[in-house]
Parts: sequence; structure tokens; C-alpha cells
Amino acid sequence: MSNANYSLTIRAAIPARVGMLGRVMAAIGEAGGQVGGVDIARSTTDAITRDITVYARDEAHAATISRAVEAVEGVVVESTIDRVFMSHAGGKIGMRNRVPVATRDDLSMAYTPGVARVCMAIHDDPDAAWDYTIKGNSVMVVSDGSSVVGQGDLGAIASLPALEGKAALLQKLAGIDAFPLPVDLRDPAEIAEAVVLISSVFAGIHLSDIAAPRCFEVQRLIAERVDVPVFHEDQEGTAAAVLAALTNGLTVAGTAPADATVVVAGLGPGGQAVVRLLVAAGVGSVIACDSRGAVHAGREGTDDEGLAWIAEHTNPERRTGGVRELVRGADAFVGLSAPGILSADDVRAMAADPVVLALAMPDPELLPADAAGVARVYATGRPDVPNQINSGLASPGIWRGALDCRATEVTQEMTLAAAQAIAATAAEDAELSPVNVVPSIFSARLVPNVAAAVRAAAERTGVARVGASAPATV
Repeated sequence: MSNANYSLTIRAAIPARVGMLGRVMAAIGEAGGQVGGVDIARSTTDAITRDITVYARDEAHAATISRAVEAVEGVVVESTIDRVFMSHAGGKIGMRNRVPVATRDDLSMAYTPGVARVCMAIHDDPDAAWDYTIKGNSVMVVSDGSSVVGQGDLGAIASLPALEGKAALLQKLAGIDAFPLPVDLRDPAEIAEAVVLISSVFAGIHLSDIAAPRCFEVQRLIAERVDVPVFHEDQEGTAAAVLAALTNGLTVAGTAPADATVVVAGLGPGGQAVVRLLVAAGVGSVIACDSRGAVHAGREGTDDEGLAWIAEHTNPERRTGGVRELVRGADAFVGLSAPGILSADDVRAMAADPVVLALAMPDPELLPADAAGVARVYATGRPDVPNQINSGLASPGIWRGALDCRATEVTQEMTLAAAQAIAATAAEDAELSPVNVVPSIFSARLVPNVAAAVRAAAERTGVARVGASAPATV
């Protein structure tokens, strides 16, 4: 299967003879590539130089396709460009001015001497910074590079493209000025100290791609010292998206969430957050398991605070065993673990019309081909099959709502409200079905709906600095 993540542009000089372009297209097809587009770069009487966009399976396949084109008699491949790397060239984000600085009059207001009056106003009332600086609409995106987009510990600087991507998403979808901050530290206290010391300009701190258990400690230490939300995308964002998908998936399957048995496999940051949110949402019976099997009261090795909570609040029957035993008779499976841990036979052993959210990346716990015909609802984190679930469904709207009311934290009630809004948006955009349990991340309704629900929850729970009657920060 070809993948836009491994697309390339081949610039090739092709002899200006009838049939030559067809031979090049045939060579690409025989090599297993898919042509996405063909453009003319230049033309002479002897040759036409074309830019051919090709989709491939991976980098090695892309190289094979390029060699196949070059092997066509008379064709000269001038260059091959990896389109993913080109999209990152020079960075994906940048700073831009919101006011003109084109005349002396502009300069006198944006900078000296006019700026002095604004500085004094903030000196006299620090809260004025929310209205007259970038602070009210800005978020710091932080990582130590220890768990980068499924690739593991790559180091702080290698996390920068991922952090830029998150910042670009927040800007595009929610109009938020987010700035990436890779922190080249590993001690949780030192990371927290660094973030706190530069936090004054930001209305929120967005943690991402930090390995467990360090991420829990980093979040706790920062939250103790700042009065703005400290949001961990891999926890709260993932949990909200999963709860929304599960709610709609169970609806499609004809099962009420309060009556459902749900097995959650994988208890990293995302898995633990999902379990906590499912319990808070009143899902009937939640059974969580890690690599050692089911978590239950009395199991050895649950001294960790997160596992101890899960042991106390889930699996009341103290079921034991691995994931394949636990899913027997279950209504739904949520996987944030490892590829291939479920088979079609395992799904057949679940309750009628099972819901399977197989979210391991890059390969899910159950492949799409194995889910076909056995799972009533099937979802992954992949973009090439329906029902793509990831934290990006939740994070932009949660931040928009939190910033608009100048929240001091993101509470569980706000995350629950986000999940409910995501689920409702999917139903607004199209009729719920096995292939439509979550909205598109680009749905025009998604961010406004989530932001409104989150802001209302913040006001209800007393963490909003400004109410509905007050103007938004932006």
C-alpha cells in the first residue's frame, strides 16, 4: 500500500517522442508506485522535463521507483525530492506581526515611545498582560525528546519537527500562537524548573513526547508552580478522543456505555489516562491490562501511583490473564499497546457487534484486513482507513476553550466535556455508522464545539478567570 508519508517528486528529462511519457508511467506502475501528478518544469525540442509526484510504501520503495524511471532508455533523472522533508525545509512555523510597522507613526505606537505606556500599565496591573501582549493566546509546546512520535528516545533537538507540527496544528485549527521548546534535560525537577522560569509569557504549557513515568512527575511539578494549564497531550488529549470514539462506537453497536465491558490494553501515559476518563464517564466495567496481564486489587507490582489507582477503581471481579483471555465476551477493546496482539478469532470471541479501537502506532493491535467482517466498529490511529483517532481531535479545541476563559488548569470535567463535544460533532457532520464514529480533524464544527464545551465546564468548576460575559482573550 502506497503512503503519502513516503511520497517523492522525481524530476526527469524525458525525450520529446510520442509514447515516452507512457513508458515512464508504466515503469513507475511496474515498480509498485502510484502517480499523484505530473507537471512540466521546462520543454525543449529534444526533451520535456517533468516533475512527477509518486506515492511509495517507504523510503526503500521510493528509491526503487526512482531507479526504475532512470532505467527507461533515454530518460535522465535530474533529482528526487522527498516531499516530507521538503515540507519541513526551513521549519514549519514562523513569527508574524499582527499590527503594521510600515511608517514612523506605526513604529511610535508599536515600539518607542508608545510602548512605554503599555509597559507601565502592565507594571501597575500584571493581569493587563493578558490583554496587551501575546500572553493570552500563547502556548509553550514542551518535550525532552524521550518518546518521540513512536520512534523512542531521540533526544531534545530531534523532537523539534514534531513540536513544530503540533504548534502548526494549534495555529491552523484554533488560531493559537504555539511555540516549540525542546528541553535538553532529563531530571524531572530540572525540566520543571526550566519550564517554570520561562513560563511568564505563556497562557498554557503543552507537554508531549515525554516518556513515562517521567512525564507524570514533570506535569505534577510544573502544575504545582504555575497558574496556567499544564496539559499533557498524550494523556488528556488521547483520552478525550478515545472516549468520544468509544461512545459513538458503542452507540452504533447498540450497547449503552453504562452497560459495556471495555478492555484497555497498554498502560503508558495514554492508556492510564483513558482508563481514568472511562471510569469518570461511567462506563460499565473497565478492565485494564499491561504486559503482565490484568491489573486488579492485590496484584503484585501495583505500587506505582497510577497502577494503584487503576487496581482500586477497575476490574471489580479481579479477572486475571492476558488480553486475549480478557476480551472474551467484552463489548469493546481499546489498544494503546503493541502491534498484532489480537487476531480475528479473538474478536469473534468478544460480545456481538464488538467495537475495536486498535491504536498502536505505526501498526495496530489488529490489522484492518483481520478486522473486516468480525468487528462491528474498527478504528486506528492511521490516516489510510476510516475512523482515525488521535489526540489532535481534542487538543486544539481544549486549548481554545481554556485560553478563551483564561483557565488556571484543565480539569477532568473539561476533558469529559471535550469528549462529549467530539462525539456530538461526528453525529452533526454525518450520520453515525461503523465508518463514522469520530469527526474529521478538519471539521469546521470541531474546534468551536469543543472550545465552547470546555469553556462552559471551566466556568462550572471554578477554574475560569473570565466568564461568558467577558471578552475572549484573542
